[in-house]
Amino acid sequence: MSFSRLRLLALSVLGVGMLGVAWASAPATTPAAVSAAPTLAPSAPIPALPPGQVQPVAPGTRTPPKIPTLTLTPAIPQVHQVQYLGNGFIEVAHAIVTVTPQERINLRPLALQVAQRVLEARPSLNEVDISIYAKSSYAGFGGPLPLMTASVPRMRFGDFGRWVSSKVPYERVWVNPGNLPAYRAPDRVREVLPPTASELVNQKQARLHGGVVGGLLYRGKDRTLPIAALTFDDAPHPMYEPLLLDVLRRSGNKATFFVIGRNAAAYPYFIRDMVEARHEIANHTYHHVRLSPLSPSEASAEMHWANQILEGITHQKVRYFRPPGGDYTPQTLAAARSLGLTTVFWTDDPGDFQNPGEMLLESRLRNKLRPGGIVLLHDNAPQMLQVLQSFLSAARHQGYSLTTVGGLPK
Repeated sequence: MSFSRLRLLALSVLGVGMLGVAWASAPATTPAAVSAAPTLAPSAPIPALPPGQVQPVAPGTRTPPKIPTLTLTPAIPQVHQVQYLGNGFIEVAHAIVTVTPQERINLRPLALQVAQRVLEARPSLNEVDISIYAKSSYAGFGGPLPLMTASVPRMRFGDFGRWVSSKVPYERVWVNPGNLPAYRAPDRVREVLPPTASELVNQKQARLHGGVVGGLLYRGKDRTLPIAALTFDDAPHPMYEPLLLDVLRRSGNKATFFVIGRNAAAYPYFIRDMVEARHEIANHTYHHVRLSPLSPSEASAEMHWANQILEGITHQKVRYFRPPGGDYTPQTLAAARSLGLTTVFWTDDPGDFQNPGEMLLESRLRNKLRPGGIVLLHDNAPQMLQVLQSFLSAARHQGYSLTTVGGLPK
């Protein structure tokens, strides 16, 4: 969602002034976690409340298409919801399971039972992904992290069963270690320090001439080569990611995924899938919070935590960063530069998160595609998934090569 659209927020939704931003409270970190380079200390508690901010609703946002659900008969009491989607080639389900403290000792057999029942209930499914949460604190995707997650392709069900029964290795599972960063609620007042003259020059040069200028990248430098970068924010999501990666694999395109650190922590196997497919992994903060109200040390901590998670999974240095909503201050950009990150924006934002309709979304994508451009999409927008294949085909027909940010001529 672009920053320009965030400036006008629906008052009835947020309950704040025209220029205000609503921020959800979150547990406090220790002072050391803010003032010093943060580490994943074993004593750091899992946040008890959803971290980050209430997401603004941009004017013109429509109701998202309804995602089909699957009903298990007889029901499994712990199953909160099962949704499924397809991309025209494969189908994937996401089962959300909530448990009481007494039920936590049986997470593995419960996950196996859920996987088996979901795959049996819909034979066309290629994969079921499972997220098991504490029932008392479940607050949806983006709330407190799951206790356990698993990705079970139908062809790997036997491997998953052996992991459950005999504890043999199975790489598509994650168990919450209980040592992930806690988070302090951001201030409610935006920083007001204006950019310096040199920073304004850098921004202007980066916009007009392209390439990396002062740590900023708005578009590629070469306007003649039909090459553009394809990027996806907010990854990974346990239902959309296998579908999106499958479409990209079939098309032969590579992309840059701007990853939320806490999502990567809970679903590390999808990050490994991206790397194996030669996509690029980039930083989108740890909690997906707007950075403008944060102090420089807090903004740096958000980027550092995400880097730490991503580099631990991929064993590759993270090179690129995108601030959530494109919302930043000079201090945010300086913090990114201090971590060796280039801050990446975009030229083509079709508004897939506003659910404009598939025809309008695809039209916007095609009309804004240009040499050196950077396409902004979101990995968990349903309409994006429906038009992506057609857009990739159209881009190829026009002679465009869609690649990663790293592959963009700069």
